Amino acid sequence: MAEAASFQEGTLSPASRWLRRTASLLIGLPLLAGLIYGPAAAPAQAAVNARTTSAVAVSLDQLTPSAPVKGDTVTVSGTVTNRGKDTVTDAHVGVRVGPRQLGRSYIDYAAKHSSDVTGNDPPEIGGKYTAKFARLPSGVSESFSISVPVSKMNLGEDGVYQLGASLSGQTPNARYEHMLGIQRTFLPWQPTASSKKSDITMLWPLISGTHLTAETGSDAQQTPVFEDDDLAEELAPGGRLERMVSLGSSLPVTWVIDPDLLASVDAMTRNYSVKVGDTEVPGKNQNVAKKWLGELESTVQGKNVVALPFADPDLASLAHHGKDVPGALSHLQPATEVAATTVQTILHVKPTTDFAWPVNGAIDPSIIDVATSAGAHNVIARSDSLQETAGLTYTPTAARPIGGGTTAVVADARLSTAFEGNMTEAGTSTLAVQNFLAQSLALTLQDPAKQRSFVIAPQRMPSASQAQSMASALHSLDAQRWTQPLDLVSAAKAKADTDATTRVPRASAYPKALRKQELPVQAFEDVRATQTTLDNFKIILTQPDRVVTPFGNAMNRAMSTSWRGDAKGAKGFRKGVQDYLQSLTDQVRLVQKSDMTLSGRSATIPVTVQNKLVQPVQHLVLRLRSVKPNRLQLGDDESAIAEQPLKIAGGHSQTVKFATSVNANGPVQVVAQLYTEDGTPYGTAKAMPFKVTVSEMTPTVMLVIAGGVLLLVLAGIRMYTHRKRAAARASAEAKGHPEQPSDPQTDTGAGSGNPPDTGEKVDR
Repeated sequence: MAEAASFQEGTLSPASRWLRRTASLLIGLPLLAGLIYGPAAAPAQAAVNARTTSAVAVSLDQLTPSAPVKGDTVTVSGTVTNRGKDTVTDAHVGVRVGPRQLGRSYIDYAAKHSSDVTGNDPPEIGGKYTAKFARLPSGVSESFSISVPVSKMNLGEDGVYQLGASLSGQTPNARYEHMLGIQRTFLPWQPTASSKKSDITMLWPLISGTHLTAETGSDAQQTPVFEDDDLAEELAPGGRLERMVSLGSSLPVTWVIDPDLLASVDAMTRNYSVKVGDTEVPGKNQNVAKKWLGELESTVQGKNVVALPFADPDLASLAHHGKDVPGALSHLQPATEVAATTVQTILHVKPTTDFAWPVNGAIDPSIIDVATSAGAHNVIARSDSLQETAGLTYTPTAARPIGGGTTAVVADARLSTAFEGNMTEAGTSTLAVQNFLAQSLALTLQDPAKQRSFVIAPQRMPSASQAQSMASALHSLDAQRWTQPLDLVSAAKAKADTDATTRVPRASAYPKALRKQELPVQAFEDVRATQTTLDNFKIILTQPDRVVTPFGNAMNRAMSTSWRGDAKGAKGFRKGVQDYLQSLTDQVRLVQKSDMTLSGRSATIPVTVQNKLVQPVQHLVLRLRSVKPNRLQLGDDESAIAEQPLKIAGGHSQTVKFATSVNANGPVQVVAQLYTEDGTPYGTAKAMPFKVTVSEMTPTVMLVIAGGVLLLVLAGIRMYTHRKRAAARASAEAKGHPEQPSDPQTDTGAGSGNPPDTGEKVDR
């Protein structure tokens, strides 16, 4: 009865089959003694069975019903493909029903070797329950469909049975009937309802990547700018998110929503722009966004909705690389607060914000600390991280108290990862659905008398085909014969098993593959730098919300879980946010000033500040500094530094004049720079230096110049008078009449006591 001895070769003689079964039983009994009571390693029996490479590939494309009851007819449909070199003759497909599986580890092993040709398969049901092909040439595929009543399958007690479809025939090198290929799956058999059904909680995640940038239009509505229009493809009919909403509307699931997705779709319902190279074009998918959002709002009314922190921050990256960067963790609480507001505003339902979901449910003490730092009391973990160490013979209830008032809601790893493969092929999807159902029934049968609760946390962003497979599996449980649905909030409050493991694994146990995908320390340093620039910028704004809100959301997006596996994209996004914020701060700037000359004892220096933003700015100070205050002093107090407050209307410039005092001639370097009122340099632009040439004329210098001019005038008069008298004497001598002296009363200044003017001195 060992699990690996599930199938036996149908072409062996009865005696050979009896000997093989006996040998399998003898080998499997020692293993069975240790495995029958709980999960353990898969039996080793199949390791000794002969295996041959399948010459024919068999695909099970459909199995209906997935979980039959008495009176049902099971239809097995699929395709066989001859991938060998030889033509197969006298070929036929038969259905083989194997023994009951003894536990979850047996199911794991059988699923891993589902197409091995081992020689241990049970005989075909045979008769009319076969599909025959006279010839199957190399490279040719043929489809088949076989319907078998359940009564012909010899199903016994409740449990999970193997079901296989095999192709047998002859080849030129083996002219006898033998199996050439097989595909096995599982058939859950629980025809009547269990007395103690397992509670099943299925998370239905609505999460997407980052699409919105930090950029907005300068109009009053602040038209949002999208990096691309890929989100519209996900929302359109047949798209991933459209299928998630459409399929989830009829399922008993807990909706787990990233509010950033809602905010992005809501932004698309109005005017929006999309980047195309270096330009922006108007978005055209408003109707698609409105339709999806309307359907989601209608679907979630009255349902259990869990809102993750805005943009689904990467908790493990924060714990391992961000917590030591100042301010990194400060974003979590606001992200949680805005999450509740966003969901309530857009969907008109009040969400639960008390759950944190680390990537793949992998946890360690630091992740728990970060996850609960924003107020969450429940952490969605996974059983391959918080593993059982107490030796329980059954899988315990999901809820586990891990200390500090925190509950770890441990999702079942097997069920959570059941649909991570490529579900676009029908055969792959069918196997995944049947494996899911088998594992869920095996959980219940571990201890049918004990009521337990299990949680399924699938991949964060299921593809459309994965969502379809998940929905098919859940619909197969609609009859509620061994499970019943339960919402996540109730699952977290379920009574925990007293013997279940509650010890959080050490940091060293965190998966290396996940650690390699984490955001680096530099990512959080970049976010801190952006926050610092934003804090400095918003001080001067009269309408800070126009900037604070989009950049706050952008910084949350920079820490999103969606960047895992895309380090280049994450870095580019952070740089785009930083560059755009810098471009905004540069809209308020000093207008470059040319060198100037000052003449006179006092003068003014004009400096112009330009505001290209659409909103007014305030709380800004322009400071001017003289490098050589001994030559040029500033302000009324004649110091080296002067400053004046600024308030500039949007789209305007303002010229500020600074009074100066000149002490000495020569060039002086003057430096202008913008500051906020608290004395912090504004922006990242460097100070603006320019040269002032000082040319001063003091009173003493003016007196000296005036005296010199007067002396020149007097000297000129003296020279003119002297020349005139000389000319008069020369004329008199030529006529023989010497010049007569002037009237003594006039020339000698009679009565004044002054000596006569000889004409030799002009001034004293």
